Amino acid sequence: MNRLEAFGYIAAQAARGEMTFPTSVNAALRLQLALDNPDCHIEDAIKLVLSEPQLAARTVALANSAAYNSSDTPITNARAAVMRVGYRALQTLVAGLVVRQFGSRIVDPAIRAKAEQLWQHTAHVAALAQVLARRVTFVNPDTAMFAAIMHEVGGFYLLSRADEFPGLLEEDPEKWSELCEEVVSREVLKKLAVPEPVRTAIEGLRGAWISMPPSTLLDTLVLANQFSPVHSPLSAPPKELPSHEDSVLDFVLDGETLASILKESADEVKSMSAALLV
Repeated sequence: MNRLEAFGYIAAQAARGEMTFPTSVNAALRLQLALDNPDCHIEDAIKLVLSEPQLAARTVALANSAAYNSSDTPITNARAAVMRVGYRALQTLVAGLVVRQFGSRIVDPAIRAKAEQLWQHTAHVAALAQVLARRVTFVNPDTAMFAAIMHEVGGFYLLSRADEFPGLLEEDPEKWSELCEEVVSREVLKKLAVPEPVRTAIEGLRGAWISMPPSTLLDTLVLANQFSPVHSPLSAPPKELPSHEDSVLDFVLDGETLASILKESADEVKSMSAALLV
């Protein structure tokens, strides 16, 4: 099977809803669906977190990060951590667990390295999206972070299938991988029950223009991707941009503010590394 046939096969499978998820993804997905239930009581959420040791550890780590621990009082148990971070942050952690698990069965070292870079990119975009949402676009910061965690899910799925199709992710001048990733991303987002407004923003990312002033979830994701210090290994190298002072963005986001945002997001990635990057 050549690469074009492989892309067609994977895309056709996705379009039919026939997607192969690792067992660990299915377990995290059950957690996500339970948390999405509006009747899920806080005690049920705590039990769900305790049933998944990795999630419990990440929840405690997030609760102790600078973003959630303004009092410097350390949290030492999952129950207190869930109470501190709340449902929205918990859902983002579960989403991160789902996305991260797509790389769990990759064997090829080169593909694993791509998956690791893609996760580093995702974590930086997530931190940037949260800061940009608070300070520039004024959309819900938790929604922005959740959308950023999910925005490369199609790429993670392709990487999880690449061992089956040698050469699948080599240089791709015809950009078949982009077309396949769009189909796969749409179907994976549906299967993961990602809310429609978030899906719409993620699906609109490719080739999107920023509105002026930036004010939407899509704008937030575009800006976060643009300023991420780690780029996706599945995308073309970023184009050389004009200096910020020569950009129209300078009217709504001056150089001093941008520098402050980049520093804050870098600090956030560092402080939340135990929760996001493990």
